[in-house]
Amino acid sequence: MNSAYRTFVLWLVWGSAATTIYLSLYLDTDILDFLSNDDSKITWIIIGLFMVGVLGSFLLTANITSEFVEAVNQQELAAEKGLMGLEKTGKKPRTVNQFYQSLKIVATNNDAPNIEALLEMEYSTLSRRSHAIEILGNLLITLGLIGTVMGLTLTLSGLTSSLDALGTDQDMLLAGLRKAMGGMGTAFYTTLLGAVLGGVLLRIFALITENGIGGLQDYITKTCMVHLSPDFKPTVERDVRFLNVEIDALGDKVASLRLAFDDSKESINDFHEAIKKLHTETESPEEGVYTLRETLRMQKYYRVLIRQELTLMNKLNRSWWARLKYSMVNETEKDQ
Repeated sequence: MNSAYRTFVLWLVWGSAATTIYLSLYLDTDILDFLSNDDSKITWIIIGLFMVGVLGSFLLTANITSEFVEAVNQQELAAEKGLMGLEKTGKKPRTVNQFYQSLKIVATNNDAPNIEALLEMEYSTLSRRSHAIEILGNLLITLGLIGTVMGLTLTLSGLTSSLDALGTDQDMLLAGLRKAMGGMGTAFYTTLLGAVLGGVLLRIFALITENGIGGLQDYITKTCMVHLSPDFKPTVERDVRFLNVEIDALGDKVASLRLAFDDSKESINDFHEAIKKLHTETESPEEGVYTLRETLRMQKYYRVLIRQELTLMNKLNRSWWARLKYSMVNETEKDQ
């Protein structure tokens, strides 16, 4: 299990070293004052892209570590149950689970799998992310060179202004010299930041992640060659192993189904007991406790009484003219 965290430990060690180097740039070269007075803003772009690269490298390292942990767990299952007994051990499926699932499909079709090619396809996303971090480091070096050209341009422009103002305008001469010195600072600091942050720090981060991906692929390849190689050959022994795995899985499903039936049976018995309690008296009717049948009969009786009471109230609430009309209608119907 220690090998699973090697990439993460290396990243932390180099991250600590990178932080020390980065802080030393601020302390030794007084770069903070230059950043606050940088008119080109290219140093801010370099630092921002460097932070993006570090964050991407950290997320990639965490992903590689989780994949490695799952690969170690899968190796233990492979040594015990073989190819068909492999299943994901974590809550979230990993790329290594997809790889072994593809191997199952190939083995079921009685084909010989190309493990290296399949690993390259499954982990191509991680490889591209690691390559993107390396490209970002090269981009920082390029930005440093662009900053150097811009700084030299500002320097020449400032010197030209100083030469034009020499002996005529003292303020213009000083402004030109400041512009020239600022251009030299831009040329120096952008080259320094681009070379150190991109050419050294980010490239080492990219190298760590690339080695982590390569080590993960080698670990999975070794697992396939040592523990799963018998499952890639269409032999009777392999078919027997596959059949045993299927039987074991079927036995587990039958056991789960039996437990479900037992739980259902207990639930039905509990429900039956509850219904019996509703149909039997628990106390005497004199104390106010009745069976369900008696309760329903009493509810029906009270419903009829309430309906009759409502009919009587409607008759009493009618006006004298409505009652007279109603009585006349009833007498007419009787005469007919």
